This record gives sequence, structure tokens and C-alpha cells, in this order.
Amino acid sequence: MKLAWGGSEGCAEAQQMVSEKVSALIEASGTLMTGGSPDTVVARYREHVAANTKRLTT
Repeated sequence: MKLAWGGSEGCAEAQQMVSEKVSALIEASGTLMTGGSPDTVVARYREHVAANTKRLTT
């Protein structure tokens, strides 16, 4: 909803989303390069999604 409404809150949310996606990409790449499995990457993404859902719905 913050994105839909725009304004300063929407802008801040968009910036945070991009930052989180870049961080997630770096984390996933590091996991795979050090021998981690795709299942490990997916499990970690699920943790991030759960945290985002909680942040955005409270």
C-alpha cells in the first residue's frame, strides 16, 4: 500500500525494497559460491519474505 500511495513513505519503501533485493542477491551468490545448496538459498529467501510480510502488515 505504501508504494501505491506514493509520497515520502512510498519512496522510502521503494528504496528499501531495492536495497533488500541487492543484499539478497549478494547473500545468495555468496552462499552458492561457498558450496551452499539452492535449497539453502530458498530457505533464506523465505525467512526474508516472512520478515517483510510481518513488517508490512503491522
